[in-house]
Amino acid sequence: MKAIEIRNKYLNFFKAHGHTIIPSAPLIPENDPSVLFTTAGMQPLVPYLLGESHPAGKRLTDYQKCVRTNDIDEVGDNRHLTYFEMLGNWSLGDYFKEESIQMSFDFLTKELGIPVEKLSVTVFAGDKDCPKDEVAASCWKKAGIQDGHIYYYGKEDNWWIAGETGPCGPDTEMFYDTGKPACSPNCQPSCDCGKYVEIWNNVFMEYYKDETGYTKLKQQNVDTGLGLERMTMLLQGKETPFDTELFKPVMDKLAELQKVDKIESRRIIAEHLRSSMMIIADGGRPSNLDRGYVLRRLIRRMIRHMNKLQIDLNELSTIIDLNVDNLKELYPELDQNRVTIQSVLIEEKDKFVKTLANGEKEFNKEVTKLKQQGKNSIDGKMVFRLYDTYGFPPEVTKDLAEESGMEISMEEFDRLFKEHQEKSRAGATQKFKGGLASTGEIETKYHTATHLLNAALKQVLGAHVHQRGSNITIDRMRFDFSHPSKMTDEEKKQTEDLVNKWIQEAIPVEKLEMKKEDAIAQGAEAMFIEKYGDMVTVYKIGDISLELCGGPHVSNTKELGHFKIKKEEASSSGVRRIKAILE
Repeated sequence: MKAIEIRNKYLNFFKAHGHTIIPSAPLIPENDPSVLFTTAGMQPLVPYLLGESHPAGKRLTDYQKCVRTNDIDEVGDNRHLTYFEMLGNWSLGDYFKEESIQMSFDFLTKELGIPVEKLSVTVFAGDKDCPKDEVAASCWKKAGIQDGHIYYYGKEDNWWIAGETGPCGPDTEMFYDTGKPACSPNCQPSCDCGKYVEIWNNVFMEYYKDETGYTKLKQQNVDTGLGLERMTMLLQGKETPFDTELFKPVMDKLAELQKVDKIESRRIIAEHLRSSMMIIADGGRPSNLDRGYVLRRLIRRMIRHMNKLQIDLNELSTIIDLNVDNLKELYPELDQNRVTIQSVLIEEKDKFVKTLANGEKEFNKEVTKLKQQGKNSIDGKMVFRLYDTYGFPPEVTKDLAEESGMEISMEEFDRLFKEHQEKSRAGATQKFKGGLASTGEIETKYHTATHLLNAALKQVLGAHVHQRGSNITIDRMRFDFSHPSKMTDEEKKQTEDLVNKWIQEAIPVEKLEMKKEDAIAQGAEAMFIEKYGDMVTVYKIGDISLELCGGPHVSNTKELGHFKIKKEEASSSGVRRIKAILE
């Protein structure tokens, strides 16, 4: 069964069970301070999981494009992916465990045809905070899961929470038995020997955790996630996602072009190319900050491995077109943005080629100094500095050192690189720890302030201004917008004054629900209009601002305080960035 068939079966199955199909949100999150990218299907639904009414109703289903970057360095093995697609269905205070579990069982066994003996499930074992989930276990037995195929695990395996506090609850996970031999007589889904593969996770969001402990939520939600690539691989009986139609045409082309045979390098190129293309199609651009840096890193790692395979870098254009053609049925936005994807990737490739040239020049300079000092070894600090400062790959440094007759201490580099990685991962954890608990009073004020700033910039700079991204924390707001040149001091003052004038006018903020076509006809703004379903939520601030948005917002502009622009700078080509605070 092909990936697109699995996706369509999933969406149609849940549609038949009363769910509204909603579009995938873009990979670049809108007004979400907690993440660099959309990392899960629940992320764009945070306000509705917290109790806001969704215009499409209480039962939703979609496919969600996701990027997770914690394991970029692991890509190249047989399972890690940076970009992946998550199929999901949600109950926002509607059905709960029994109906969710029955639908999951029916989809797996009837729609996908998985034999029931190949399925095992895990449920929450219970602890001092919350009881053993006997309800989920009895629902699975009633649905048809065989005796001996239900396992109980603790919070580490069968509990879900975003961050340290917030809505949470036990989950139940479904596992597929690949038929591989058991690693021991006690082999079970918690083993990582490869016999059992997790395929689906249903979270029963029924608690709220704060500093004092757990209380029951007023609204019980169900939040599920099924990975498309993994399911495609299993149903096709393939060893890895790279053997499926999602990657095979590019993998085959790379094998044809390579002069050195390295399967890990082919996987890295194919995976990073797909991830980069998806990010660029959704508005991402390479830079040295945040998500732009992640994109740059993906592209450069891809180029390095093309060099490892001794593939002519001019072939990149051919591989991009091949990948667009292969994936355009699943993701039409790749075809729509083909020219942009080509130009961004080729430009970044050319920059990296220069980086490699500059790094080699710096390397030669350092080696000349060392030789003049009578030294014949390069320490790990130098290898790391070339990597960290010039983006110069350590394996290239190692090759050049050997060619120069120099010894090299890669152990020291490995230690420094590991420290660097741990710091990066700690930072990524902060960015990726989730959004459910991160929409407090201050963030809500900043959220509304972005709407006023967007409207003010249009008045001061012109109608060409459109939001290109935002990031909100409890300390400040950051707003990216389309504009070709640096703002003058006068333009910044006019913008600031306009926002403060509207705040002082105490304008009510109205939440409206309407058809998307009506919202567009009324001139409503939206960063990604295609991400919204047929029914949309629109926030209206007098006759100043009309924007499609999930919220949350203040009820009146007077709640915002005083708005102050702290900085205006370039974000990327044709995009400016404002950092501002509310005092």
